[in-house]
Amino acid sequence: MSASADFSTGLAFDGRPDRHYVFAYGANMHPAQIAERCSRPVVLGPARLPGHVLGFFGHSHVWDGGHATAVPVPGQDLWGVLYELSYMDAQRLDAWQDARLDGAGSYFHYPARVFCSDGGGHVALLYKKDVLGPPTTPSREYLARIIEGAAARGLPEAYVAVLRNMAAKPAGYAVPDRGGALRELNIVTSCAQCDG
Repeated sequence: MSASADFSTGLAFDGRPDRHYVFAYGANMHPAQIAERCSRPVVLGPARLPGHVLGFFGHSHVWDGGHATAVPVPGQDLWGVLYELSYMDAQRLDAWQDARLDGAGSYFHYPARVFCSDGGGHVALLYKKDVLGPPTTPSREYLARIIEGAAARGLPEAYVAVLRNMAAKPAGYAVPDRGGALRELNIVTSCAQCDG
């Protein structure tokens, strides 16, 4: 297995140069959602990110509630799924997550070492929200998608129970609202072109 260096963090990325390891901890854990966004995602298995928890911030028009992100909290573990993606699938997922090279998107790439069930560590990218602001409540439907994904991917039952006990509110309209995703994408694209 080869590794490439990221000199900004000192971490070496695992895997082939034409593949990417991505740690998903939100709705992208769900088999149907990742299949919609990526053509051939390879599931490497459950993994945990030490020193982080799941938090919700901002507002998603797609799900009518807070967006998921990884929040640093010492001594806690954020569980998720480690995927191996082709370069093209990684680009598609970036577009869905609004992660941009210029940093103007809703999420940014965050390199981190995650640990699989066998204890092996891998350097992977995860998506983190760029601007947090005050915490917001996710919609019940969005949280249900995350819980379904966590259970389907075999995350520890104790962690799935934590997810089930998180606060959520019912969405005010039918979700997921794919038209909302297109509106968000158009607004972000339009604002990136603004001069002032």
